[in-house]
Amino acid sequence: MKTRLLVSVVDDDESVRESLPDLVRELGFEARAFESAEAFLASGCGEQTSCLILDVMMPGMSGLDLASELRARGMHIPIIFITANHNGLARTQLQDSGAVTCLYKPFSDVDLSEALGIAVQQH
Repeated sequence: MKTRLLVSVVDDDESVRESLPDLVRELGFEARAFESAEAFLASGCGEQTSCLILDVMMPGMSGLDLASELRARGMHIPIIFITANHNGLARTQLQDSGAVTCLYKPFSDVDLSEALGIAVQQH
């Protein structure tokens, strides 16, 4: 049996944490969800994570802060940022952080599938 790659979802929105992992599993991946950047860091899942789907704006440590912390720890996990903010400056900052892409909520299954395909090629 082929091992499925782990995609970790970090979002403070409970509805996203409940629905997005189901979609990720339908696309053929294993999925885990975390309510905060701090919860993800505390989980120890970073080493097993092949792709991180990361909300930009969260209480406490933001998505950009988590991306910076992971890089500082030498962890280069491909990141797909998700956001409801359509601010062009934010997208530039996200791309500068090394993100695979930024998807705007609500995004399509096709957009997520394409982004995951790119991310796993980078891992």
